[in-house]
Amino acid sequence: MSSTYEQRLAELAGPQQRPLLTGIQRGLEKESLRIDANGRLAQTPHPAGLGSALTHDYITTDYSEALLEFITPVSTSIEESLATLEHIHRFTYGEIGDELLWAASMPCVLGDDDHIPVARYGDSNVGRMKTVYRYGLGHRYGRLMQTIAGIHYNFSMPRAWWQAAQAAEGDTGPLQDFITERYLGLIRNFRRWSWLLIYLYGASPAVCSSFLRDGNYHGLEPFDEQARSLHAPKGTSLRMGDLGYQSNAQKNLAVCYNSLDTYIATLKDAIVQPHADYAAIGIGESGHEKQLNTSLLQIENEFYSPIRPKRVAESGETPLGALRRDGIEYVEVRCIDVNPYLPLGIDADQIRFLDSFLLHCLLADSPECDDEEPHRIAANQLAVVNRGREPGLTLATREGDKPLAEYGHELLTAIAAVAAALDAAHDGDEYARVLADQVNKLNDPALTPSARILADMAERDLPFFTLAMEASRNWAEQLTAQPLEDSQLAAFREASNASLEAQRAVEAANSVDFETYLANYYQQYDAL
Repeated sequence: MSSTYEQRLAELAGPQQRPLLTGIQRGLEKESLRIDANGRLAQTPHPAGLGSALTHDYITTDYSEALLEFITPVSTSIEESLATLEHIHRFTYGEIGDELLWAASMPCVLGDDDHIPVARYGDSNVGRMKTVYRYGLGHRYGRLMQTIAGIHYNFSMPRAWWQAAQAAEGDTGPLQDFITERYLGLIRNFRRWSWLLIYLYGASPAVCSSFLRDGNYHGLEPFDEQARSLHAPKGTSLRMGDLGYQSNAQKNLAVCYNSLDTYIATLKDAIVQPHADYAAIGIGESGHEKQLNTSLLQIENEFYSPIRPKRVAESGETPLGALRRDGIEYVEVRCIDVNPYLPLGIDADQIRFLDSFLLHCLLADSPECDDEEPHRIAANQLAVVNRGREPGLTLATREGDKPLAEYGHELLTAIAAVAAALDAAHDGDEYARVLADQVNKLNDPALTPSARILADMAERDLPFFTLAMEASRNWAEQLTAQPLEDSQLAAFREASNASLEAQRAVEAANSVDFETYLANYYQQYDAL
């Protein structure tokens, strides 16, 4: 470890910073497909009792009307965040009749694209833009890919911690510049090491054969003689591989995280410069638009990455504009599968390890990326996605190839000091216990969620669909066994009603036609 890292660790465990570790700020965004009682994608519109998907604070949709997204407010309490997520699930079950929430990342039984309904957000310009964007994704990548669900984990350190860290390092520049630079360092390290999260928590090693109807198994093997399921025998997270949120067109998009300026400039160019393949699709006619533009990216969200720098944008502001205005506010981790063995898809132990991992990424030295590093990162991710539990698998580093187990143990050993500081701050030993569990997974790949899923399928002779369907029914039964308290139910209903009022207000405020609104929106990139 470098002297800088040693110093940062010492400060972390010191009397000034240690209490501030209880102020880590978190938010969860969890996606779940609505399915009918037979396990097929729901064809029903967004339930009225869930309010407006455009303006609801806690419940929205992602790509499809059937792909719900649950959002928890920023909180410094892991238990509070999970309790809120549980309450959102329980309220939702009360509004979706006999439908269920699919308990896995890889989707349920699917029909063709016409049976994957695109999300609708009303008649406002902003709502129409969200829908057209989704039509664009469907034209570019197909709608099947957009039915894959995941969990996003939003993470930030409290301002008081940043002030103490800046003072400890003797930095006298603007605090926000210091924060932005350190978050960029976190992101660079996260990208180098996120393969470890995919190995430890990947929970999508198999997929229903209905997901691949073109006769091409895409390198997967039939799990049974009938090929009801396809799988990667030593794989971890198909969601993070070529079947998931990946784009061949984006593979040549070299996004650099060495500075905020280069990050913004690269994504801006991808949003404003036409791309031949997407130009061939065309924009379509007014009222029947096929996509927002013909560029490599329609908007920033189309860039697929396991982590994003974020800042809350003002109404109508572009995400890049928000970053340019005031720098990075938090990071969004996007490589988390929905774990079918957990009622909410994630639990407190996983959050504790994420905190330890992200803090290590923040504290550790983070050299700037060179031209070769993106290729190493991509190769490592693909290797762990497809062969992560393969004995003797090696990964690429700056110093040469290294066995995954050795590399993983080195990282976990380094993370142990961060876990100890978090335990000291919380006066417990939960972080060390969770870290020990991850060491066990490295020593015995059979303990990983991906291995457990395939083992259960084999031992019980179940296709992936049946295993996930059982989990969906079991968690639905558990989550609906105890009704919400009257006050909680009233609060959710009030939030739903308020969201419908807010959508009506947004629609009433339309002052220009959609084409003008869109042109004005894209003009913001000229100022970046």
